[in-house]
Amino acid sequence: MQMKNRREFLQTTIAGSMAAGAMSVWSQEEKMSGEKMVRSNRPNILFAIADDQSWPHAGAYGCRPVNTPAFDRIAEEGVLFTNAFTAAPQCSPNRAAILTGRNIWQLEEAGTHASNFPKKFTVYTELLQESGYELGYTGKGWGPGNWQYNGREMNPAGPAFDAKKGTTDKRGYLSISNIDYAENLRQFLTRRDSAKPFHFWYGSKEPHRRYAQGSGRRAGKRIDDVQVPYFLPDTEEIRNDILDYMLEIDYFDQHLQKMLQILEDYGELENTIIVVTSDNGMPFPRAKANLYEYGTHVPLAIRWPQKITGGRTIDDLTAAIDLAPTFLDAAGIKIPTEMTGRSIWHALSGTKNGRVDAARDVLLAGRERHTHARPDNLGYPIRAIRDYRFLYIHNIKPDRWPAGNPTGSGEAEGFHDVDASPTKSLILENKNKTDIKPFYELAFAKRSEEELYDIVKDPYCIHNLALDKAFADIKAAFKEKLMTALRQQNDPRAFGYEIFESYPRYSRMRDFAGFKERGKYNLNF
Repeated sequence: MQMKNRREFLQTTIAGSMAAGAMSVWSQEEKMSGEKMVRSNRPNILFAIADDQSWPHAGAYGCRPVNTPAFDRIAEEGVLFTNAFTAAPQCSPNRAAILTGRNIWQLEEAGTHASNFPKKFTVYTELLQESGYELGYTGKGWGPGNWQYNGREMNPAGPAFDAKKGTTDKRGYLSISNIDYAENLRQFLTRRDSAKPFHFWYGSKEPHRRYAQGSGRRAGKRIDDVQVPYFLPDTEEIRNDILDYMLEIDYFDQHLQKMLQILEDYGELENTIIVVTSDNGMPFPRAKANLYEYGTHVPLAIRWPQKITGGRTIDDLTAAIDLAPTFLDAAGIKIPTEMTGRSIWHALSGTKNGRVDAARDVLLAGRERHTHARPDNLGYPIRAIRDYRFLYIHNIKPDRWPAGNPTGSGEAEGFHDVDASPTKSLILENKNKTDIKPFYELAFAKRSEEELYDIVKDPYCIHNLALDKAFADIKAAFKEKLMTALRQQNDPRAFGYEIFESYPRYSRMRDFAGFKERGKYNLNF
């Protein structure tokens, strides 16, 4: 089938599920009636999103090596979520899912990494702006990718505020941005119309790699405090790599703490919904770019004293696609029917802890191409479904290397879907040693078509139960539920279409065989 016909298929069939009807923040008298709403008591929104932070790594979750007083304050004075998950374990696809309230297989090019973002997909920021909100962002908005390609006039996160640069010593940080995130929020607040509510997106570029080796330890972090995930070797080098990662989490939080003070200085703190999360998990093997727990499970805390009772912990399964309808709900804006996510306002506005919404019983996630890591720019497509006990994963192309091909790129170290790091190098250089080989297999070896994990007993997703006859019925039930949901949401993969392989990549291309034209569509798919 030619690409044009596939496009016709997508254009005529892709439609999101109806958003669940949740209790709105506003009475009917306060809702819009066609004209733009005045500010009234509508909340401001500060959305803070880290780049590559897994869920356990904040003080509020009991992590000792990190120093996150801002996140911890928001969790203490607001609501801490223990089961928040990304729609994809990669930055630009998951950010597109957050912005649209839709899963990645509903977003065409925006559902794969570093492609473009079709203008036809409405983002919640546009709806806020149309209703009278002022927008701004600093750091990393939607990206990487080409948001201008389809005629968008601004990054989907809003207009950029990046003029303020840091001038202080970085204390051994290697890759942190020189953008002064907090001062750019101040600049935005100085320029904006104070009669309007605002939405500001704080997109830290941390803790994305690279790190200054040993920076965490030099900053006073203790190597003995590190809990190494069981899918990684427990060595001093890897403990140090994790400390370096955690130091950049601290940096993200330092700017958030400054932003809280700035909001207070402007008299806006108490009427601002503050949401803090991450786009995907930590940049380590078997974490980022994987649908295991450390790739998709992210931190989430939300504070709004005027409407949300603080000091609570919610265990509901909460998806990244739920944020857009929640923001619209809070602003009194009708939630578009094409949004697949469901507002979590009902849980936020209550007083309960634990599992609040019984209807939140499963979550979906997916992945398409990550980097240029295989010949012909092919991806490693995956779909997954989880509940509170089990995670089921369907590897659609199990004949491919999940972390990218080991050779052929023209570079010494392959497996490019895993970020270069001391941890990655240690595993690859020692892959034939008895004590390292199991970790190499977990991170880099080819995988079976189906995977099933008991994430209560095995939160590190090490023991695949898919071939265990005792779990055959459970596996079959999850597979059927997953495929039913994907067909309902018109995932092209569920119907055998491979259109995701055709989408362009605007980031770096390597010297693999076959198609490798940056920014071009692969017309062979």
